[in-house]
Amino acid sequence: MRIRIICSLLLAVGMLFLSAPSFARLGVSVRIGPPELPVYEQPMCPGDGYLWTPGYWAWNDDYYWVPGTWEMPPEVGFLWTPGYWGWGGDAFLFNEGYWGASVGFYGGIDYGFGYFGNGYEGGRWENGHFFYNTAVNRVDANAIHDVYNTKVNENVNRVSYNGGTGGINARATSEEEAAARGRHAAPVAAQTQHAYSASNNPQQRLSANHGAPPVTATPRANLASHPKELPPIERPATTTTGNAKQDQKYQKQQDKLVAKQNQDRKKLQQTQDKEHQQLAKQKADPARTQQLEQKHQQQTQQMQQGHTQQMQQTAQRQSFGGGESRGGGERR
Repeated sequence: MRIRIICSLLLAVGMLFLSAPSFARLGVSVRIGPPELPVYEQPMCPGDGYLWTPGYWAWNDDYYWVPGTWEMPPEVGFLWTPGYWGWGGDAFLFNEGYWGASVGFYGGIDYGFGYFGNGYEGGRWENGHFFYNTAVNRVDANAIHDVYNTKVNENVNRVSYNGGTGGINARATSEEEAAARGRHAAPVAAQTQHAYSASNNPQQRLSANHGAPPVTATPRANLASHPKELPPIERPATTTTGNAKQDQKYQKQQDKLVAKQNQDRKKLQQTQDKEHQQLAKQKADPARTQQLEQKHQQQTQQMQQGHTQQMQQTAQRQSFGGGESRGGGERR
């Protein structure tokens, strides 16, 4: 499992498949452990194929709560391994969550809703379909028919970190270690946007809510409607080839791609701002304003998806030492 100190805000490139051990990023260490997990109700599953990703405390100059939400996995058969805080000897570090064919170690933390500290009891994949355990998940069985009901004994514990004083005393099993070493994917773009949105909401911060965040869970991830609401573009971790000239070429390719993507964001934001201004002059009714917002969100998400794919392709070329790329992902 990749280990990051939490200040990175989970801004990994979505759907980029990695094989652990992977690239480590270090930031500012956190001396004070996260607060207890809040008690909250799970929203109803929005549709077939969505998997639950539990809420967690993240860090950006202060702890803030990232609401639990239903999310579509990047690949059929993949399950979510939640991230968790762990004591590193002199500071608390965050172990980032990931998607994979099996659930790995998540610190023994009882996140609830099937994540009771070890493995996942909330559902399973069968023949390309996800079957939900309605004993621990809120699912409308009239709309989703792939369900079963298996009760699970849970020892409720709201401690949100592993190790250190007062932390959960749990260690990874051999199966969980194997899951971390297997092929897996970073949080998808919707998850990074969801976390970024929470980090920018002052009421989600511990200093404001004192451990009782106003938004604990959402039916779907909070997605950006405009480019200015997206998290900053993050380059994929560069693989060192041992060839300084080749590594320099890869770095230039990444810089060029980031510059182009930032320009794409700027252009789309300018277009959307003009459309908002035109609608304001026309004194449009709320229905038209809502339609425009839906259009802008779709545009923003399509652009973000394309950018994610470009980053993924660039990282894959670098990993395998192949070809040159242009900003739009084209080959020369």
